Amino acid sequence: MLDKEFFTEYGEASQYEIQEFVGKGSYGVVAAAVDTHTGERVAIKKMNNVFEHVSDAIRILREIKLLRLLRHPDIVEIKHIMLPPSRREFKDIYVVFELMESDLDEVIKANDDLTPEHYQFFLHQLLRALKYIHTANVFHRDLKPKNILANADCKLKICDFGLARVSFSDASSTIFWTDYVATRWYRAPELCGSFFSKYTPAVDIWSIGCIFAEMLTGKPLFPGKNVAHQLDIITDLLGTPSSESIARIRNEKARRYLNSTRKKPPVPFSQKFPNADPLALSLLERLLAFDPRDRSSAEEALADPYFSSLANVEDEPSAQPISKLEFEFERRKLTKDDVRELIYREILEYHPQMLQEYLDGVDRTSFMYPSGIDRFKQQFTNLEEHYGKGERSTPLRRQYTSLPRERVCAPKDESSDEDSEFEKRATDYIARTSFQSPTRSRRSNKPENAEKAVVATQNGPKKQNYSGRDLF
Repeated sequence: MLDKEFFTEYGEASQYEIQEFVGKGSYGVVAAAVDTHTGERVAIKKMNNVFEHVSDAIRILREIKLLRLLRHPDIVEIKHIMLPPSRREFKDIYVVFELMESDLDEVIKANDDLTPEHYQFFLHQLLRALKYIHTANVFHRDLKPKNILANADCKLKICDFGLARVSFSDASSTIFWTDYVATRWYRAPELCGSFFSKYTPAVDIWSIGCIFAEMLTGKPLFPGKNVAHQLDIITDLLGTPSSESIARIRNEKARRYLNSTRKKPPVPFSQKFPNADPLALSLLERLLAFDPRDRSSAEEALADPYFSSLANVEDEPSAQPISKLEFEFERRKLTKDDVRELIYREILEYHPQMLQEYLDGVDRTSFMYPSGIDRFKQQFTNLEEHYGKGERSTPLRRQYTSLPRERVCAPKDESSDEDSEFEKRATDYIARTSFQSPTRSRRSNKPENAEKAVVATQNGPKKQNYSGRDLF
């Protein structure tokens, strides 16, 4: 009979109390919950039938492994993964993330008067995250506004590492297995039509440039309808690439296409973005250089004069390169059982006692582990049923896409000492700036209500409402 200590270690059924349905996608569903041990609000992502397709399972394995290895304030954090009830038969995975209130796509859509200070603060966080990611030899490859989570205090965190890859080559470029990377609108030109069989972290820099431009204008910069159209609108702004850049393109059809089009002069960025800070545009030009060799690295961009009021090398850490052993599975063909075992091994990283037994060779597969998953299945089912009927069992709390104007960063608890000096200095800098709000006549005459208030959950108990205005 199992001893009491073992059950205590894995008796997770009462640790999280699910509160509301947050979203649904091809991966499964997400619900907001409360950690009853700490009072912290979290997001629980349920991934259904993970092993139905091996490629999808490998993507999930890659993401949970990378998020365990890439611990950084500007990257979303996995706080826990539920222990499955059976090592060799489980199908679903429940991952507990820190709860973020929205994503950058919604923030851009809901806020038509973001200030230069917002732009600067947002871009600095994204580049700070990229510096860490790239020094770990990781390429994200799918950066877009929807893959950047946001809180009402303007904190951003990069998420969704399912398409990311780790480079183990000594060279600065890497060959990858597929050209399907990045949503087309944010895809670097060298990825359009398989221009290069090798490419560099500059593919992420291009995506960040597109996202930054979208912040400035409120709409996507290069909304291409297909590959040819994508290239057309890129060259409409940047001009026809130099003959040297075209000659380096490996795809013959792409070379012929660019050589056959009329020569286009570049459009001055000051004309395209007439109200933007000249320093911001100077940096943006380097982020959006057609030739990847001409783009700034994340580290170089962070040293740009545009960030003179925020930059501090000590608060912009680099990462240690990821060990080849962590991603040895990428080099071989895996079966469903292989991937299940590898994901199970990752899950054990969040269950130290079980991990030690696993490493010691103790095989506990002859019984079903005590697990909170059966309880969660019922809760998620109930939430989805209510959601499908248009019902809500609890007030919707995750609708905070509006940003404060009088202050950008939320007040912190005095007991919190985890924030870096960077966050404190950034808060002070932006809080000193006066944010102008448009008059009431520009907004709806509908009365404001509690659902629309800007509240900062900030990964913990709910804090007081912001004094910033609402944009709904």
